[in-house]
Amino acid sequence: MTFLLIGGAGVVLLALSLLGTELVHLGQPSFDGPIGIEAIAGFLGVLGFGGAVACELLEPRTPGMFAAAVGLGALAALPAGWIASRLSRAARNMATDATPTRNDLVGTMGVVVTPIADGRYGEVRVRVAGQPVKLNAKADAPIASGARIFVVEALSETSVRVETY
Repeated sequence: MTFLLIGGAGVVLLALSLLGTELVHLGQPSFDGPIGIEAIAGFLGVLGFGGAVACELLEPRTPGMFAAAVGLGALAALPAGWIASRLSRAARNMATDATPTRNDLVGTMGVVVTPIADGRYGEVRVRVAGQPVKLNAKADAPIASGARIFVVEALSETSVRVETY
């Protein structure tokens, strides 16, 4: 039963650390030490559940057999803690694309969703960084719904000046 409680505590600690609740820190909250919470949680979880499995298989009746079960659980827990540490570090340090800005709108092509009238805004749909984006649009001449357009100027983050092509 002790091993199952240790394993359960490891799972709870891992869930809290992966959810980013920032409830559990070792030392200062800004301290990124050599051993992360995820590694400790992975180690404890596998130590507990691995030790429970070893106890069931060995059926320890002596302290030596119980120590063997603890040793087997720890032997399984060391690589699990290392893997949890590497995976969480890789997720934290993963490179991401830059956030698109209004400058990225210029030069995109799309389609008119809501007709653009003289001196009035309509709506267009373009793709920015692979994602469809619906924007307010102005044009020098009226453009009907469904027409293909080209963005020539970004008036703001949500509005553009377009021309047909």
